[in-house]
Amino acid sequence: MLFRVDPSSNTPLGDQIAACVRGAVADGSVRAGERLPAARDVAESLGVNMHTVLRGYQSLRAEGLIELRRGRGAVVVAGATPGRARLVEHALALVAEARSLGLSDDEVVTVVRTSLSGGI
Repeated sequence: MLFRVDPSSNTPLGDQIAACVRGAVADGSVRAGERLPAARDVAESLGVNMHTVLRGYQSLRAEGLIELRRGRGAVVVAGATPGRARLVEHALALVAEARSLGLSDDEVVTVVRTSLSGGI
């Protein structure tokens, strides 16, 4: 799996690392059950701190895309389908756009709930 980060970007490096994995799941190049490279190896290859990689991996765990197991590393979960990975990317973009517009979290949730009921 190929990881790329842009140190000059405003996006935190951990988020960029998570985006690389999300993209790989979304395009099908990484599938459920596959093990991700060890955080130490990714950090060394990118020239970043290992904790930066772990932050990215923890974000993916919170999104339900990977499992982190001590001694076994990071594994893509069965529910991590390309569609789910794309949905997470869209949700992150929605949140970023809402924040740029000054919306609160509650306002974003209201917009989503309203759209679910077809009210927008």
